[in-house]
Amino acid sequence: MLTNRSVYLAGTGFNNSPPTHEEGGEVCISNISPLERQKRLRFGISQFIITLVMLGVLIAFDADRLWRLPLLFMFWAAAVGYFQARDKT
Repeated sequence: MLTNRSVYLAGTGFNNSPPTHEEGGEVCISNISPLERQKRLRFGISQFIITLVMLGVLIAFDADRLWRLPLLFMFWAAAVGYFQARDKT
């Protein structure tokens, strides 16, 4: 009884063939439910709107630019929520 005990080592040059279990036409199955996708999409959009309002208020009151810097993290959270819902992760 022979078994295939190939070891794939990165950068060593011993076994440069790709793994055979990867196929070109695989379909990605989402790992979150449609309800959870909807929640994440709502969070992303609402976070984006809240951040835009805060940015507008800071610009209207002529606040220092350093006070606008933390809004980057709020925009980032909005983008993460949106892209998680879009990519079905």
